[in-house]
Amino acid sequence: MVRATREVRRPEIVQAAIRSLGRKGLPLPSYDAIAEEAGMSRQLIRHYFPDPEEMMVKVCDALAAAYREALMQGILRADQTRRLRVFLDFYFDLLAPQGLAKPADDRAYDAMFALATRSDKVRQALHDQYALLQSVIAHEVQLSNPRLSQRACREVGYLFVALMYGHWKLVATLGFSPSHNRITREAVDRLIASYNAHYEDPDDEPPGGEPPPDDDAAE
Repeated sequence: MVRATREVRRPEIVQAAIRSLGRKGLPLPSYDAIAEEAGMSRQLIRHYFPDPEEMMVKVCDALAAAYREALMQGILRADQTRRLRVFLDFYFDLLAPQGLAKPADDRAYDAMFALATRSDKVRQALHDQYALLQSVIAHEVQLSNPRLSQRACREVGYLFVALMYGHWKLVATLGFSPSHNRITREAVDRLIASYNAHYEDPDDEPPGGEPPPDDDAAE
């Protein structure tokens, strides 16, 4: 079935915007810069994306899609017991030797976060992406660590997202050594181990936060 021109052109334009952001970073690319990258006319770019903000939201969606596609390849290669390890290794670019490199998109994400300070739509798109990642990691942590409560797994998911985001700002944006990839990745293992060893779930406290009655005192 022949795809409509719009369905072909819009993804091509979005990928051109990502390439332009990856090469030049901020400020956000102009219609002219994207047109040059895409090999299209400026008028054609404006025809498919008359609203620049809409284009940037689609850029966010395309960036996230690249991660989903790569992760699916890794999951298909792994058995159930190794799924969490694949997720964590992938986000710290430790699977590159196996042909599953993390997308080199940090400059594009830097631009999106800068844009999020003045675009509600881009901010919401990024929020939804990272919230979904938190939920996915929490789910995988729960599967691999069934003794942990859902609350604990959600906390681990959030901490993973925070560690991963901060890590790449230092390594990819500020130029810290990529040798820190393994350091931060191993810190996530220690974090999960610490939750398994000692976690007091607030959901398990009696109503009102009062300690349970002392049986000896009750006698």
